[in-house]
Amino acid sequence: GKTSTSLSIVSGLQKRFDKVGFIKPVGQQHVEVKSCSGETIRVDKDVVLVREHFKLDHLDYNYMSPVIIPRGYTKKFIDGEVTYEQQIADIETAFRHVSDTSDVVVAEGTGHCGVGSIVNVNNAKVASALGADMVLIANGGLGSAFDELELNRVLCQHHNVRIAGVVVNKVIPDKLEQTKHYMSKALKQAWGVPLLGCVPDRPYLGCPALADLEKLFRTELVCGHVHRFRHYTIDDLNLVTTSLSRFLENLREKNPRTLYVAHVTRDDLILGFMAEYQRTRRENEPPFEAALIICGRKGKYQLSTEVKDMLSCLDGAPVMVVELSTHQAMQKIHAFTPKLNIDDTNRVGKAVEHYEPYIDFDELLRRTRSENSSFNVPGDISFKDLRTR
Repeated sequence: GKTSTSLSIVSGLQKRFDKVGFIKPVGQQHVEVKSCSGETIRVDKDVVLVREHFKLDHLDYNYMSPVIIPRGYTKKFIDGEVTYEQQIADIETAFRHVSDTSDVVVAEGTGHCGVGSIVNVNNAKVASALGADMVLIANGGLGSAFDELELNRVLCQHHNVRIAGVVVNKVIPDKLEQTKHYMSKALKQAWGVPLLGCVPDRPYLGCPALADLEKLFRTELVCGHVHRFRHYTIDDLNLVTTSLSRFLENLREKNPRTLYVAHVTRDDLILGFMAEYQRTRRENEPPFEAALIICGRKGKYQLSTEVKDMLSCLDGAPVMVVELSTHQAMQKIHAFTPKLNIDDTNRVGKAVEHYEPYIDFDELLRRTRSENSSFNVPGDISFKDLRTR
């Protein structure tokens, strides 16, 4: 929920400031983009998402993602080929450029506060170097969420970073008010820090699109490319081991947007899926929204040439071939958490729309604008006292 929260904060700040800046000081997953000078550079994928979605044209990609940690980077740091001084200088230079062209800047971290420690630029250390206040984010709950937050608070305390507040997301809707009440109380009593947001879970935001599964399995849809951004819930993932007649019954009676998984040797199911799609089109029935993942271990099973040819002529029903067993494919899908990306505009828009109303922007701005560490709130724990706890 970190990226969803960042998106909602940028969206809310755009309603309050003319120019909102964004930077991801330390990134991992990168993509290639063109800088303002026309140079091809690598930036963190979240930087592209935020800049393009919010049309932050006043920002140059050159200064939005100063440190990228690709494969092999850690070894280079340990071997002395990359230094802390180089990294922090790049981060500070980039931040200065973004700040100079913006009224307010959002800096998104990578993972928890300790991520980046192996190359000496963890999130807490970077926040300290930039003089930025920290907003901590945790998944819903009370005990487990607070315990997770405490580990991050200690690192912020170590690096003298003020915590502006906490956002708890993916809260069970029925427990939203309870979580909001007790988490607010616990944070104030223990840290003197407010709960800036308590966001109820919205399962759709965690549902993978077929495009996400293409990346997960490093493959492409054989057909039905127009539906790459159709989302499927994990609850409607269905491994087909039944007869063809039973499978056809399921296609007609179950949730129409079901993701089916079948073995590559089941030509009858594959052909039945194709035929049912054609039937619904011919008889003008409601849109056919099911998708089929065909599985078979690489080197042992493969889709027959004849079936491949038939699938290539099928325009509409999404079918994907995965070189794993059905069990392995199901496991990977269940363990997978899809990430927001610039191509899935619908989910990005829904994430902002869902999160933004639950963020207390007035309190966030009051906290970050305050000059002293106690934030002038009577009864709050001073930052100096907090550090000695």
